[in-house]
Amino acid sequence: MKTAEQTWRNTELPTHQRVADLLAQMTLEEKAGQLGSFWIRPAEEQHDGENNVAPMADTFGGGPNFETAIKNGLGHITRAFGTIPLDPVQGRAKLAELQEQVIASNRFGIPAIAHEECLTGFTTLGATCYPASIAWGASFNPELVHSMAAHIGADMKKMGVHQGLSPVLDVVRDYRWGRVEETIGEDPHLVGELALAYVKGLQGSGVSATLKHFAGYAASQGGRNHAPVSLGQRALEDAVFPPFERAVREGKVQSVMNSYAEIDGEAPAASRRLLTEVLRERWGFTGTVVADYWSVSFLHSMHEIAGSEDSAGLLALKAGMDVELPETIAFSNLAEAVRTGHLEEAILDQAVSRVLTQKVEAGLLDPDYIPEHHWQGDDVDLDSEQNRQLARTMAEESIILLRNEQILPLKNPARLAVIGPSATQPRTHLGCYSFTNHVYSRFAEQENYGVEMTSILQALRDSPALAGSQIEYARGVDFTDLDDKGIEQAVEVARNAEIAVVTVGDLAGLFGRGTSGEGCDVVDLKLPGRQSELVEAVLDTGTPTILVLVTGRPYALGEFADRAAGIVQCFMPGVEGGPAIAGVLTGEVTPSGKLPVQIPDHRGGQPGTYLVPKLGWHSDGISNLDPRPLYPFGYGLSYTSFEISSLQISSTQISADGAVEVSARVTNTGSRHGAEAVQLYLCDEVSQVVRPRRWLAGFAKVSLDAGESKSVTFSVHADRTSFTGLAGTRIVEPGKFTAVIGSSSEDLGQSATFEIVGQLREVGEGRVMDTPVIIGK
Repeated sequence: MKTAEQTWRNTELPTHQRVADLLAQMTLEEKAGQLGSFWIRPAEEQHDGENNVAPMADTFGGGPNFETAIKNGLGHITRAFGTIPLDPVQGRAKLAELQEQVIASNRFGIPAIAHEECLTGFTTLGATCYPASIAWGASFNPELVHSMAAHIGADMKKMGVHQGLSPVLDVVRDYRWGRVEETIGEDPHLVGELALAYVKGLQGSGVSATLKHFAGYAASQGGRNHAPVSLGQRALEDAVFPPFERAVREGKVQSVMNSYAEIDGEAPAASRRLLTEVLRERWGFTGTVVADYWSVSFLHSMHEIAGSEDSAGLLALKAGMDVELPETIAFSNLAEAVRTGHLEEAILDQAVSRVLTQKVEAGLLDPDYIPEHHWQGDDVDLDSEQNRQLARTMAEESIILLRNEQILPLKNPARLAVIGPSATQPRTHLGCYSFTNHVYSRFAEQENYGVEMTSILQALRDSPALAGSQIEYARGVDFTDLDDKGIEQAVEVARNAEIAVVTVGDLAGLFGRGTSGEGCDVVDLKLPGRQSELVEAVLDTGTPTILVLVTGRPYALGEFADRAAGIVQCFMPGVEGGPAIAGVLTGEVTPSGKLPVQIPDHRGGQPGTYLVPKLGWHSDGISNLDPRPLYPFGYGLSYTSFEISSLQISSTQISADGAVEVSARVTNTGSRHGAEAVQLYLCDEVSQVVRPRRWLAGFAKVSLDAGESKSVTFSVHADRTSFTGLAGTRIVEPGKFTAVIGSSSEDLGQSATFEIVGQLREVGEGRVMDTPVIIGK
């Protein structure tokens, strides 16, 4: 007969039985230890706000040392890799040493969950930095995102990391928000499809994914980080929640992180409605809810809904929070709260059970577990050739051709001017949460990136397609410095050239240290610094100009577009960004990216998205402001051409729980291979509440040789027309709908109508949220 101690180590027993057995043996202090975390941070970060890698990190410090913090066990080790520059061997050894101390310090020998950021790849020195999330959206390619996430997960797992703090499922609401680059786009279906692919890829490699930020974070007032959110329940249910719900129901995601920003006065970190009623009771989430860094403490210091740190901890735990990150502050006295009657032990047990369940499922409570560096071998290559090729493909498929007046691809011009700050600064290719921008830029010289990268200028000079071109470079201006003395030289270089390529955009950073990224919000959508003046000056020379934007958000281009010969939009394309951009400019690569966010016409931008009702669009006689974009959601050109034709619909009438098939043919009518993202939109002709003009219901990226044609068939369930009705419940309403297939949200040439007949249907939990697609001959 097995002893009690052996029972929870027995891998043949069900997880719940192992967890229950271990929990029954733990003291209150040992239970509370599983809900805490520890972050070994550089001393300067704890005292210098300029070095923060999390909001207000310098204001938190002075807690117990590591040895004290782990004496009763520890839930999480915070960012052992992504805090200071350590090469992979050092990083793995450091984490293993920390784990061994955690194991030795508690009487059960329970390890901690090691978590790390992984939004643009494993956030550690020397790891591949993939394109930013907004570039995933531009790819319109779930399979590619899945493969990328699987590679990221495999690299993290072999280094001993168990949980990744990605993906971001916030749906863009305001382009001025600094974290637009971290999102996948402005459409819930696009975000949901690609995030689901990421979750499955990462977790398929044995690393828990973490959805963030639940919920409403991206809708902050004025696009300002952490600002209040004014959203009604209908907007939450129909625009904000869907990607999270899909990742929970279909992806079986193992962790969720709360949002910082309060919604109509309700702080998500203390919201039982969000963390328990919606996540767990409605959607069936069974994993752990982890706090965004210091968000539990913010309940006291920022939201002011708790009178003390301890009170904040109790509010969060009772609402459904399981783990306080990145350090144990507000959860420090949970054991004492049980003893004094301020906390029911059953609530504590519930959270501890979830954490222990995650540890069981990760193999951390198995009898033969030892820190990973003892059994994973010597493979510490985090920037492999396979990673690089995947990063290149993702970059290439995310680049969007917005305008081409027969100037692209470049045809070996005799004299080519390359102008602008992005051309020689590879850091502009990387997102805020890349290790290079997030951490390494604070420790290393400016030209040391911690990972090999090629600039746009060098990639153009290396291109065989431009072997006969004389390429001259002028920087012109910096990203933020208002010194414009270099514009004169740039103008001279442009005047002497046959063609000018002007590269402008963002340099990501944190809390105002960049032009894009967390805490780098903007008042309008003008290009940062004096870059607009640089573009104007080059255009005024009359030299045919190609505008290349390497950005984390969309900027207003209306003042330039009709004078530019070509416009290429690149959303932070990663370590292979330079060669990928050069490949598109020279024609080695046929662009296939589509806009996951719109490109505004004017600087005010009327920040918003394409998901607006009729009165949110241009209305003659109502307002002098025209909110329509310069380039719409889903837009993107190619070096070949496509025709979408022969739209057919399987039935003109369906029941309120039925389905209809909508199909069309897509043909490559050009002279070279290419790929088109075929997009299906639905329009509700009449409804009981005001609805968007149209919404993306399905898409498929179709690869075609010149002259080739394929069929694309979407299976649309009636649930895909559902919405939150006047009574506050989700309904499928009888009536007429238009199904439209095209190449963007405004380029819609093929349409058909169908009618939902019968009685109004209330849709229960677990509705159909996907639109299966079949690509045939």
